Amino acid sequence: MVIDKLINKIKETGNPTVVGLDPRLDYIPSFIIEEKYEKYGHSLKAVAEAMYDFNKYIIDEIYDLIPAVKPQIAMYERYGLEGIEAYLKTIEYAKEKGLIIIGDIKRSDIASTAEAYSDGHIGRTVVKENSFDVFKQDFITLNPYLGSDSIVPFLEDCKKYEKGLFILAKTSNPNSGEIQDLLVDGKPLYEKIGSLIDKWGNELIGENGYSEVGAVVGATHKEQAKRLREIMPKSFFLVPGYGAQGGKAEDLAVCFDKNGLGAIINSSRGIIANHIKENIDGKDFAKASRQAVIEMKEDLRRCI
Repeated sequence: MVIDKLINKIKETGNPTVVGLDPRLDYIPSFIIEEKYEKYGHSLKAVAEAMYDFNKYIIDEIYDLIPAVKPQIAMYERYGLEGIEAYLKTIEYAKEKGLIIIGDIKRSDIASTAEAYSDGHIGRTVVKENSFDVFKQDFITLNPYLGSDSIVPFLEDCKKYEKGLFILAKTSNPNSGEIQDLLVDGKPLYEKIGSLIDKWGNELIGENGYSEVGAVVGATHKEQAKRLREIMPKSFFLVPGYGAQGGKAEDLAVCFDKNGLGAIINSSRGIIANHIKENIDGKDFAKASRQAVIEMKEDLRRCI
């Protein structure tokens, strides 16, 4: 099962870190983007190719230290078809390096639309006698706001193709409480969602005791994370908000079990944009990302 593959990679690297590959134009060193502008002009193609090269530099420096990467599809979609191609090529390159892919897509819909999303992102797209794994992602993120109708098609594809989900439960953004903390029958909505996630994952438990159906739980909400761990003992947590958003390693211990498993912690700009902080613009820029990964690993292991 794919959750066991992720856990085994975490054990192998000793590092519960996932690096968010969320490139922005102002993160890309000048030598990369200027080369692409010269070749393709000031075009969508130039930026998309620059993003892909940027990602390759980062991956080459960190693939041996981490279990997984998490590309955020919106950063690529804004550049249209060229950006989507960069997204797909990034996933393929990361998989060649042995990394698990968490596609941060946050999709949500019902009926045939949900089936179409699932076919494309974790299932198979069929054309006559041929079947295609289009995006080649191992996990994807989903929004549960539309209820079980929006989740069931993805659960079916998880069973058929050994794929996984991380469903939004309690997110790290400051205003998440406007909806997620609302009381429903005397309980916060995020607890209700947590109970549903636990239920949805009951039939997809791997050999390590965790389900293919995990939860997104923000690093900036320690007490809520503690409660969700009680509600969802079999759900692996994808935890955004560490570092740049204010989440501290000390706050994350509640997400893990007694064996130091149960969660994978995301850092995006804190790693991929570390060269800006270190004032490195040349071809060695990605070494700053490697150093950031090492420091994050040490920080997390100190507290787990």
